Amino acid sequence: QVQLVESGGGSVQAGGSLRLSCATSGRAFSSYWVAWFRQAPGKEREFVATINWSGGQTYYGDSVKGRFTISRDNTKNTVYLQMSSLKPEDTAVYYCAADSVARGFPTISRLYAYWGQGTQVTVSS
Repeated sequence: QVQLVESGGGSVQAGGSLRLSCATSGRAFSSYWVAWFRQAPGKEREFVATINWSGGQTYYGDSVKGRFTISRDNTKNTVYLQMSSLKPEDTAVYYCAADSVARGFPTISRLYAYWGQGTQVTVSS
């Protein structure tokens, strides 16, 4: 129903910036929450940010507030994650996810049914 393709990952130095893109398709996308999660080696999957496509409401994980910005482009059916002031601890595989999240909070990974394949972000110290 929904397809997600991440891009924009790469290697940057600490303090740098990077923008991730999540290209979306699917008939239910317009009413969905679209989120970014990340997972580093040996760590649990962590909520990063999410946005409601229709209303634009956003939530951010505590570790990225003030540094990351999630946004959407309706024309391109794409969600972006602008990352600045990157730290080595931001190193992880970043995943895009989408779902209606009709019940519960859109910060919970188990509430998202559709996931991309992930894109690697590496921040050097």
